[in-house]
Amino acid sequence: MGVSSHNTILLFDGVCNLCNQAVKFIIPRDPQRNFRFASLQSNTGQRLLQQYGLPSDTLNSVILLDNGKAYTKSSAALRVARKLGGIWSLLYVFIMVPRPLRDIIYNWVARNRYRWFGKLETCMLPPPDIGERFLK
Repeated sequence: MGVSSHNTILLFDGVCNLCNQAVKFIIPRDPQRNFRFASLQSNTGQRLLQQYGLPSDTLNSVILLDNGKAYTKSSAALRVARKLGGIWSLLYVFIMVPRPLRDIIYNWVARNRYRWFGKLETCMLPPPDIGERFLK
């Protein structure tokens, strides 16, 4: 499946267990299939980083590409929660906290994610029933 402007794309660290679990959390809570996913390490992920003027070695942040804009770190996570709807959208209230303060917590988790949650040897291969949601 190609990338089109109407897709909301979440770029994530494909070898991070925490990031993979976040993707697995989002999928069943996105029945309209609004989200598409790509690992930051993939060809598509690298191409999208370049397209949005982001460094290709950006692996310490999830990146949400939505309506032609790139959101990183806590801003990306909160926008994902809002797009999930339901009770998850209530987390978006934290967008009122200044981004530098939100990102202090985000960066702390990002720095420790491999130690706390582990790291995979290779990027996750999605199961066939959701494979079309992952951009290669």
